[in-house]
Amino acid sequence: MAIRIIREDGDEVLRKKCKPVEKMTDRLNELIDDMFETMYDANGVGLAAPQVGILRRIVVIDTYEGNPLVLINPEIIETEGEQIGPEGCLSLPGLQGEVARPERVVCKALDRDMNEITVEGEGLLARAICHETDHLDGILYKDLAIDGLYKVEPIQPDDDDYDDEDGDE
Repeated sequence: MAIRIIREDGDEVLRKKCKPVEKMTDRLNELIDDMFETMYDANGVGLAAPQVGILRRIVVIDTYEGNPLVLINPEIIETEGEQIGPEGCLSLPGLQGEVARPERVVCKALDRDMNEITVEGEGLLARAICHETDHLDGILYKDLAIDGLYKVEPIQPDDDDYDDEDGDE
């Protein structure tokens, strides 16, 4: 596995539509592993293949609820409700914007073994599925931000906001 370079806003690859995955290969399996490693290293909850320069319809998501997801050729088939909240992106570091997303989504995709799966997500998972599938069509969250973007300080794993080893704050 390897940490890949995350493409940032202004890189034309982020605005291109990705091609569907027809079959799993060793190379794509390695890409998926690298995407997870890259996402975790950057403290993200999702990463789409174009963010590492690969124009394939692959996303990885981990909202840290014990269910890391690989979605190949994802398609949102149902939405319900609305949530408005802050959103950021590893390709736009240090920025956030308020974005309206569905509160609940149902997504049809293929898993890493190319088996069809259906994933239902609410809250953060619904937001992540929408955000990452948008990347596959060249859409960035800044295109959807209600009042533009604002600067934020990135969270560092060693910040005092995190519990120490004894569990005390």
